[in-house]
Amino acid sequence: MTNPEYLVRPATAAEHDRFSSLFASAMMFESSPSELDRELFEPERALVAVDGDQLVGTTKAMSWDLSVPGAVVPAAHVTAVGVRATHRRRGILAGLMARQLREVPEALAVLWASEPGIYGRFGYAPAAWGVSYEVDLRRVGPRPPAATSGRLEELSADDALTQLAPLLRGLQASRPGVSGRSEPTWRRRLLDKPEDRGGKTARQILVHRDSTGALDGYALWRGKLSWNSGGPANEVTLEELVAVTPLAYHALWYHLLTIDLAAKLEFGHAALDEPLAQLVTNPVALNRRLTESLWVRLTDVARALAQRRYATAVDLVIEVTDDLLPQNNGRFRLTADTERASCERTESGPDISLSVTALGGAYLGGRSLAEFAATGRVVEHTPGALATAAFGWPVAPVSIEIF
Repeated sequence: MTNPEYLVRPATAAEHDRFSSLFASAMMFESSPSELDRELFEPERALVAVDGDQLVGTTKAMSWDLSVPGAVVPAAHVTAVGVRATHRRRGILAGLMARQLREVPEALAVLWASEPGIYGRFGYAPAAWGVSYEVDLRRVGPRPPAATSGRLEELSADDALTQLAPLLRGLQASRPGVSGRSEPTWRRRLLDKPEDRGGKTARQILVHRDSTGALDGYALWRGKLSWNSGGPANEVTLEELVAVTPLAYHALWYHLLTIDLAAKLEFGHAALDEPLAQLVTNPVALNRRLTESLWVRLTDVARALAQRRYATAVDLVIEVTDDLLPQNNGRFRLTADTERASCERTESGPDISLSVTALGGAYLGGRSLAEFAATGRVVEHTPGALATAAFGWPVAPVSIEIF
């Protein structure tokens, strides 16, 4: 339920620091906004709830793009959702989320859920799984790469700012769920303030070059000194690894798994089908843990379905229900294949019926419609309609950073 007692309106540029402070307070961390933070702030895409002259709620949608099956499309990246502690349970969050979804111009919105129990109420569903590793480096048994003329080297942050962006775009071309970065967003990603390191080393930027000298992979990582009764047991934290060739992938991982004096490696953004297990002799020592990562919400069903591509040819009438956005209710004929897609309203009888939430969960190709049918959230009207593999995708979606 929303509460008309509290005005919800767009933020102003002058409110950036108050906006950031309120969100930080809601999440229980310290806020110290920088000029770069203010540069990246999009006040027209940020909403605040107001009680008198006091800000009591925040949310914003960043203008980033996202890789989806077969395409890279605009997606509202929702973040900074918070309510002042003194104003909880008054419908403020509901008012912010509902207005945001009504107003975003993109056909889909995405977020990471700090409290997963909240966002299903607004039509979001987890659409990508993340895998966390806590690798026992003394037991994992990395397999060395074949002899190659490629090489590893380190980059400065300044060089990385101009050279890494094409590799991220390359990953977007091959795997759904990956968010793009503008030049200012890359600058923020590569910031390395000592007070933010948590006792770890400065960030290391490791790159791989192929036989021609072209970059085809990178890894961002840190180390931490640690000793136990057996001697040095240093810890490696891998923040991000992007490789656009198998050779770069293997070389980067082999280096990280064989760093001298290290006993443990942590990595929080692996894909469900991450091929790392093929490169070690003892995959159990990877110590994998599955978590939900990216949540998806379709704000314009027809446009969203037409923006992505499909693993096989499909011709389906899909009946959608959406309790929050009435314009999404109805029947849509999806005609598509690997190269093109069309989705238009129709009066024909449905082949399947589902909620916009279930559709969002399947949108990135990582969850099947049959999964939702098992609990009645997708209903098959035409026998065999659920058997289509069109919504799936050959590689699992992954989100490589929390935003």
